[in-house]
Amino acid sequence: MNIQQLNDAFRTSLSADLGRVVMTSGVARLEAETIALILDAVRTYDRFGEDIDPYGEHDMGRFTIDGEGYYWKIDYYDRNLEFHSPDPDDPSVTIRVLTIMRVEEY
Repeated sequence: MNIQQLNDAFRTSLSADLGRVVMTSGVARLEAETIALILDAVRTYDRFGEDIDPYGEHDMGRFTIDGEGYYWKIDYYDRNLEFHSPDPDDPSVTIRVLTIMRVEEY
């Protein structure tokens, strides 16, 4: 699998086996129903274009829920979550971290 396929597999499943999901305090404070809508929007996101995904890695997206703008972003870390991954194509040395934030928090 390449980086795009690995990112899509993680993002669409949000599986703890494939990575970690974190959210900013601005998102964490929202009502549970809104957070559920946000997670669903991340899982089903398909509006990749050069403006938001210039390298074709499917590592970032922007969407709106109830008039509020949100971003999600995937970063690649080593297995200890200390440094950047030495090889994002290799799941044996990489943990993906997907961060969800409000646009104003970016």
